[in-house]
Amino acid sequence: MARLPADPEGFIRANTALERPAMVPEFALWLASEYVPIWQATEAWLEAQNVDPPYWAFCWPGGQAIARYLLDNPAEVRGKQVIDFAAGSGISSLAAARAGARLVLANDIDAMSLVATRLNAQGNGLSVDLSDADWLAGPDGEPAADVVIAGDVCYEREMSQRALAWLRSHAARGRLVLLGDPGRNYFSAQGLEERARYTIPTSLQLENRGMRETVVWRVMPVA
Repeated sequence: MARLPADPEGFIRANTALERPAMVPEFALWLASEYVPIWQATEAWLEAQNVDPPYWAFCWPGGQAIARYLLDNPAEVRGKQVIDFAAGSGISSLAAARAGARLVLANDIDAMSLVATRLNAQGNGLSVDLSDADWLAGPDGEPAADVVIAGDVCYEREMSQRALAWLRSHAARGRLVLLGDPGRNYFSAQGLEERARYTIPTSLQLENRGMRETVVWRVMPVA
């Protein structure tokens, strides 16, 4: 079960700062920076705060790429129902909402991610629904949607395999499925169609390089 501090919103405000991601400066998000405590947080400190590793506190390149693509191509989601798998900071969800999606459902099994997404949506004047369900454990092709988006989900072998199979189950139902990935170790472009490519500034401490080439892919039904 995901852990939560006594005051999740207060924790986020106290340990992150409002920042504008490099690729999507249209949004201000509560993010970790080198000037706030959570940037240097140790595992022991996080455990004492009853907080899981704060992946939600960073705007990862795959999510930024999806967000940039949707803002530049709003017709992909305008008037449609969008679900955002492993939403993290919620940046892709915010972009879908800003681009005119009829409904956006941000999903993450980390409860703090959903708190951060709600704060980020409110701060940018947007409305996003939230889900903490484990979609990978549910039926293929669920929940229903017109468009499925996901960023940075290929960081572990098992996670990558499960996520891609689930994404393809949506593509098999005729849905637009978009995956943002900066070339993670367990990523494979087999059965994917490139939609856009960006060079995104990143932190050396997080990515071991100052820039990452990140691609938005359309996931096809069969690999």
